[in-house]
Amino acid sequence: MARVLAIGGAHIDRKGWLSAPHRPGASNPGHWQTEAGGGAFNAARNLARLGHRVTLVAPRGGDAAAEMVARAAAEAGIEDCPLTFLDRATPSYSAILEPDGNLITALADMALYDLIPARRLLTSRLRKRLDDADLLLMDSNLPESALAAMAKVASELGLPLAVIAVSPAKVVRWKQSLARINCLAMNEAEAAALTGTRAQSPDQWQSLLGAAGLAGGLVTAGAGPVAAFTSLPSGPASTVLLPPPLDQVRDVVGAGDALASGYLDGWLAGGSMADNLTRGIALARLTAAVRGPVRPDLSRDLLAQALKTMPKPAQFPLSPPGAPA
Repeated sequence: MARVLAIGGAHIDRKGWLSAPHRPGASNPGHWQTEAGGGAFNAARNLARLGHRVTLVAPRGGDAAAEMVARAAAEAGIEDCPLTFLDRATPSYSAILEPDGNLITALADMALYDLIPARRLLTSRLRKRLDDADLLLMDSNLPESALAAMAKVASELGLPLAVIAVSPAKVVRWKQSLARINCLAMNEAEAAALTGTRAQSPDQWQSLLGAAGLAGGLVTAGAGPVAAFTSLPSGPASTVLLPPPLDQVRDVVGAGDALASGYLDGWLAGGSMADNLTRGIALARLTAAVRGPVRPDLSRDLLAQALKTMPKPAQFPLSPPGAPA
């Protein structure tokens, strides 16, 4: 199993589920669901439950929310190394959702992340962890200067860098470091934020993102086709798969992080791009079938069973009827 150093967001997600369609300007019945979340943290917990040795470095405050994050890290078997600010609040994301899961509005209280300078991440203690790691996993929550510094160090060490995009507004913080990213996991809106345009077909993302400087990545489109590509000197490659329909969707939050986790799990084991992407799709399906951004019961056996029973994803573009497979 690999040694993974995860640096980025680990905060509190609050989701308010309405019991009936939203009525503006009125009191709406519903219930709150509170759990630990964050792009890098979700992916880190998945990788830890799949047996990898994961260390988490994430800013948090000196409050009860920080204790919830610490418990979630411990439950996943992660070595937790927080950057603690006792006089600050742990970042949080609060969303109000329709009964069908569609977002009505959300509030992101994440000012603490903006306070992390590059030097806070480049202490001798963290440099040693970088030296010992097989993969550096980050998201886009920290300031651009800190992200650029970590990408530069990873490149100098020859350490693979994987990134969770988080949002269209934040992923652009990586623009000056795209060539140093081995795998940037994003959705189409986040990819468009980097390229300034949308692909007419999912197999065009490699060309568009490669032209922007990105070395490799994953691009999702909800339940639509998923593209994976690399433009590294060792040889460009790409594949696009169409996930099989999912019978039950309980919560799509965390599904993208799960897809990236499954892909990276296969990549760390030396799997092919198509096999790694299939692995990511299976883990995303497992995650979307339950409430919450991760599956507490995730294990290598559970993922293996999901891969065994899942219909094989179709290669995109789909072959016309009667064409040879």
